[in-house]
Amino acid sequence: MGNMKLFGLNIAGLVLGLTVAVCTQAADQRYEADKAGAKAAYEEAKANCKGMTGNEKDVCYKEAKAAREKADADAKAQHKSSEAGGKADLKQAEAQAKADKKKADADYKVAKEKCDAMKGNEKDACVLSAKQRYHQEMQ
Repeated sequence: MGNMKLFGLNIAGLVLGLTVAVCTQAADQRYEADKAGAKAAYEEAKANCKGMTGNEKDVCYKEAKAAREKADADAKAQHKSSEAGGKADLKQAEAQAKADKKKADADYKVAKEKCDAMKGNEKDACVLSAKQRYHQEMQ
């Protein structure tokens, strides 16, 4: 009877191991699909910028890049939290914090680029406002 219990535990361990492997593979595939989707959206957004000129074109490219960086950050955060296992809450919080920083950085770059079309006090006020929004997002 002892051998049957041991055999049952071995089977249960094997099933658990296979389940984890399948879930990990699915998470990896979802991550790769999310990254590919972000890249495709980025390429499409960049193509829409081609007919523009000057600062409008620069802003368009920054917005396209920011959207991709945000999508990549979200995909990475989701992937990190799915592979965390028993430490899911901590890993998810860390991954989300990194994603939030990348998103705030991307928004800041776009805001600064929009300020480049301005001059003098208007530009200074715009940059200051962008910095304030960035710091608020980071709190």
